[in-house]
Amino acid sequence: MKKALAVLVSVVVLGVLVGCDVQNNPPQSASGVKKATVQVPINPEGLTTEQQNIRERLLEDNKPGSVKHLYVISAYSGQVIIYSTVRGKVTSGGKRLTPTEVAASQNRDFGFEVQIGSERHWTGEVLQDDGTYGHSADYLYWWDTKGVYHQHYVSGGQIVHVSNQPLAVKGIIINMELTTRQSD
Repeated sequence: MKKALAVLVSVVVLGVLVGCDVQNNPPQSASGVKKATVQVPINPEGLTTEQQNIRERLLEDNKPGSVKHLYVISAYSGQVIIYSTVRGKVTSGGKRLTPTEVAASQNRDFGFEVQIGSERHWTGEVLQDDGTYGHSADYLYWWDTKGVYHQHYVSGGQIVHVSNQPLAVKGIIINMELTTRQSD
């Protein structure tokens, strides 16, 4: 028993000493290369380039009245298979206005409170920057400038390109702009 206690104390002391050594010495590879650090520059608004890009994408995606242009391009031939205008933005089929999971009990320690109907629930999901829950899924949907709804399932061999300006392409196999909206 005393021997086991002595071993345990030795392990704890050794762990503390190694922990202290790690704090004083930066990580180092077996070849002797030490961990590198970098000071990332920020712009006058206090944002990194990555943060600025995300900010600008969110502003572009939510610009009232904006029109985008969607192209589905064959990864094999480079030919445009489908073209469509997009009113606003293209949305992934997995996006939701409510979280996909909530706590089964009224556990306030579970995360964030959400109101679903008249009931309060808690979820571990974080509301994303665009105000939605969920993840990107295997299909996209959008409304074109004529108000026609489109849903596209992405599968192998496709490159989906969305732009806020039309592209000069040689030809289009399916031009959704030639469709007309049916009366409701």
